[in-house]
Amino acid sequence: MADPTPLLSQSTTGGGEQEPPKLEKHHPSLDSMIERSMQDFGWAQLMQALLVSLAWFFDAQQTFISIFTDALPPWRCVNLDDEYCNSIADVCQLVNSSSWQWVYPKHASIVSEWGLQCANSATRGLPASSFFMGCLIGGLLLATLADSSFGRKNMLFLSCLVMSCSSLLTIFSTNVWIYSGLRFVAGFGRATIGTCALVLSSELVGKKWRGSVGMIGFFGFTLGFLSLPAIAYVNRGSSWRVLYIWTAVPAIGFCVLVHFLVCESPRWLFVMGRGEEAVETLKSIAPPGASGLTEGFSSISLNEEPLNNMDIFSAIKALLEKRWAFRRLCAVMLAGFGTGMVYYGMPLALGNLDFNLYSSVTLNALAELPSTLVTFLLIGKLNRKSSLLFFTTLSGFCSVMCILVGRVWQKLQIGLELVSFFSGCTALDVLLIFTLELFPTCVRNSALSMVRQAVVFGGVFSPLLVAVAGRTSDGVASYGVFGLVIGCCGLFVICLPETSGGNLCDTMDEAERKEDKRDPRILC
Repeated sequence: MADPTPLLSQSTTGGGEQEPPKLEKHHPSLDSMIERSMQDFGWAQLMQALLVSLAWFFDAQQTFISIFTDALPPWRCVNLDDEYCNSIADVCQLVNSSSWQWVYPKHASIVSEWGLQCANSATRGLPASSFFMGCLIGGLLLATLADSSFGRKNMLFLSCLVMSCSSLLTIFSTNVWIYSGLRFVAGFGRATIGTCALVLSSELVGKKWRGSVGMIGFFGFTLGFLSLPAIAYVNRGSSWRVLYIWTAVPAIGFCVLVHFLVCESPRWLFVMGRGEEAVETLKSIAPPGASGLTEGFSSISLNEEPLNNMDIFSAIKALLEKRWAFRRLCAVMLAGFGTGMVYYGMPLALGNLDFNLYSSVTLNALAELPSTLVTFLLIGKLNRKSSLLFFTTLSGFCSVMCILVGRVWQKLQIGLELVSFFSGCTALDVLLIFTLELFPTCVRNSALSMVRQAVVFGGVFSPLLVAVAGRTSDGVASYGVFGLVIGCCGLFVICLPETSGGNLCDTMDEAERKEDKRDPRILC
């Protein structure tokens, strides 16, 4: 067998000054081989991308299912002529519990089944907060596995399986504490689904198609969100457990498809030293005319070792040690926290609006479609910093206006809520792209993971805030808080450099050298 590291040994024999040229030559040659073998988008790649991106569909269902399962059901007075009962907005103010009744059967919601209508706000919001807390902890603990021994495919399979199985087990909950614990497990498993699906689908196609493939996942998430009000409406009056059955069972079936039909990322296989498997994967998904190119890749992949063994923890250490990197990380994480409160909090607060819940959730889900289209069509023309600042400001303004005009014109209130949610979704899409461009390759995945955790952290507080607002006379007060948070957090992007139209950096040293030059067109 040939020497496993011929290129590396040559880079050191000719003197230290020859190392940078060798390293710079190494990556493009390997990358070009992979790109040339996948530059044509074939049916095999399309099916792989569609199947992997389907994970977003089930992810969205479990993220927002509590809008219906944990909602406060409608109630009515037993005696329709009882003026005192009809004048009360909160059932907890009625001394005689026999004077009112639920419109739907008690098992329609966890609130009515377990008598949580008069529980404190922390208890009411505990299940949803537990889910997002599980996402937060799962993201921190599981983020390294997709880059190390598990790989993208196995991590996606494991995450979906844990999420779907724990969701199915939720139907056996007998109280809010068991229910919250299982929601925590579902959130813990769900934490890496979006990242694994996005990375795996993009690594299975050439760079020409990565943007389009990424949008498939975003559309899948929107469709999953959009399916919830339809499922809930069809099963209105049925047990809340039916919703978990309808969403968890198909997700388990999807896990089986992932295990048997999805290919592992050829790039990850090469990095792990499994060059032969990488070549076989390329041959199975590449168009027929690229067979000769995969053979050329085989001769390279089997004779080289990965140059970068940095895991997420060492990458985070590098981000914290460099002042410029730490400053950027703080700014994008704060912006992520604000957008996360709006993105996760606004749908949960729809039950506090004086508007049909099924219709309002459907409209919010539909608002994500134009948001994704705007990002897809205009991201190449928009300045990252100014567009992010615009959308966070617009979202904050419209959200605050919801509480100012809601008492005068209820139709205008839902319109402002939709504009605010649309702007928040667009801001989140731009923020993720902005983060990818702000940091060099060696820490880019870690920086993006931290921003995603900040977004989820914003979601942790949203259910509690919504529950508190729902117990007050003005149920839309939470929208004012959402607006102030995203508006203020969005201002931190002012201190970031513009990234549109610049070249990406690969190493921290390269990024630091360009940072010192203060060139406004340089990303780093």
